[in-house]
Amino acid sequence: MDGGSCPSGKFKLYEQLELQEFQDKFVIKSVEAPDQGFSIDRRDGTIEPLNGDSSSSSARPTKTSTIYGVAGTIRLLAGNYVLVITSRTEVGAFLGFPVYRVTSMKFLSCNEVLKNSTLQEKKDEAYFMALLKTVQSTPGLYFSYQTDITLNFQRRHKLMEGWMAKPMWKQADPRFVWNRNLLDELIEYKLDGFIIPILQGNILKLLIPYAAQLKLKGSPATLMIFSRRCTRRLGTRMWRRGANLEGDVANFIETEQLVECEGFRSSLLQIRGSIPLLWEQIVDLSYKPQLKVIDHEQTSNVVERHFFDLFQRYGEIIAVDLTDKHGDEGQLSMAFSAEAQNLPNVRYVSFDFHHVCGNSNFENLKLLYEQISEQFEKQGYLLIDAKGSILEEQKGIVRSNCIDCLDRTNVTQSYLAQKSLDAQLQRIGVLDSSECISMFAEDYQKFRALWAEQGDEISLEYAGTYALKGDLVRYGKQTFGGILKDGMSALSRYYLNNFHDGIRQDAMDLISGRYTVRRDSSPFQTDSFSYLPVASALLIGGLTLTSVTFQQAGRNAQQFMSSVLWAGVAAGVAAVVKANGRQFCSRPRLCRLV
Repeated sequence: MDGGSCPSGKFKLYEQLELQEFQDKFVIKSVEAPDQGFSIDRRDGTIEPLNGDSSSSSARPTKTSTIYGVAGTIRLLAGNYVLVITSRTEVGAFLGFPVYRVTSMKFLSCNEVLKNSTLQEKKDEAYFMALLKTVQSTPGLYFSYQTDITLNFQRRHKLMEGWMAKPMWKQADPRFVWNRNLLDELIEYKLDGFIIPILQGNILKLLIPYAAQLKLKGSPATLMIFSRRCTRRLGTRMWRRGANLEGDVANFIETEQLVECEGFRSSLLQIRGSIPLLWEQIVDLSYKPQLKVIDHEQTSNVVERHFFDLFQRYGEIIAVDLTDKHGDEGQLSMAFSAEAQNLPNVRYVSFDFHHVCGNSNFENLKLLYEQISEQFEKQGYLLIDAKGSILEEQKGIVRSNCIDCLDRTNVTQSYLAQKSLDAQLQRIGVLDSSECISMFAEDYQKFRALWAEQGDEISLEYAGTYALKGDLVRYGKQTFGGILKDGMSALSRYYLNNFHDGIRQDAMDLISGRYTVRRDSSPFQTDSFSYLPVASALLIGGLTLTSVTFQQAGRNAQQFMSSVLWAGVAAGVAAVVKANGRQFCSRPRLCRLV
């Protein structure tokens, strides 16, 4: 079922859809082409194209509403669930085509056969449905009806003629299609005009007044940042670390800085991703759980697969490792260094960010830049003139990592992006060879603010909080307000990591297809008992009774002994909790870590 087409011959998705709800089915139609659409049986989720019949039912719908896209379908134990986009916000344009951010989604339940299921199946389905509710609030989702936003500018510019006429899902880079696992049934029924590839990541400040408009020496320039999150090892901060056996790493993000100025377009690509070893950091109620490198016979192959894939896509790699050189981080860094040194087309650079830059010396990143500047400048950037001719190409990439690939990584990427922006503006003649963007205070502040916001968005998706060290990007130094904000974010991360992220990880594993629902096996046959409420009640009760009896202890020896007893109970519970911290945390229930 074809979508529309632009005058240029490019594929276009149906933009505005009508959702009709009947007693026995849902019907989704294109408003612009009412004879195009499909129905979903509410009993078991069977899909049927309308086949050009715009009046497929004589019955009147019980409810009609407008939706803005179908993100896909997922089959659980008892039927099908259809994810639809119920609201959107236009955030700007990419190459002249509108780009939208998803602001709300919902699942349409087609599971009336659930009433015939067994008790265990009903319990399992209830948990899966709870996970789907978590999916509905996924942050940072973007899409476009008229152009694919998953491809970076350099790769897109080299596509063969006619590529843009293909259905949008065929154009997209599958690594960055958040809903790829949800599209199979829509693809099977050839509903191409309804299949929206959704990107998770960041698309910042694309149009006036949202664009970072730089007015350098009277030459307006538009600055944009695209971040594309890979779905191959999707997960939360503590439950997805390192690599899997295929070499896919957690929190892998391709970030592209695009500049338009005086008819020229330029692009710089950078990537980030977890250290590509097999390692874990299991939450156990401590503020900083212990890192553990997993000794596995496939470790060297995992690292090799990871960097081979990067080389095939981006060219030669500068691997910048920002981790500490002591403690647990130091051991992980040494293991990474030992593996990376043996790889072709990879230059490993160790830079202890905390030791060199601390919390306020942002400019000390120049010491890192001095180490890599020659190769970084040789890698270059993409530059295209007003006629569409390629003047420069990017011939390699910097891969940055810390432990989370969030805070230190974002500070470093923003510094390298600034250096490249200076070179690009000098190349097209906007700046003299002795000038740089930092000389223009207002423009420099906009640049920094954009990268700080980028860091916050990426951190929200992975850690659930704003980025730390945002002040280093925004102002070049730590401020008192920034310290308070970082403290609140750190506490929020602690809470989410220990008591909430297990459920979030299950939701991601389910939606990404890493976990496959099967009727012949249940992941919940043995219900996991949560010890946290019991332990919390005993600890709080013990402390309360200790306080009360201690205040009355002066009256007689019996009250004093009661105070000692309850203090002992509270101390004992605290010791048990500390010794068995992992048992009290929220853990994923669907998939193993690697």
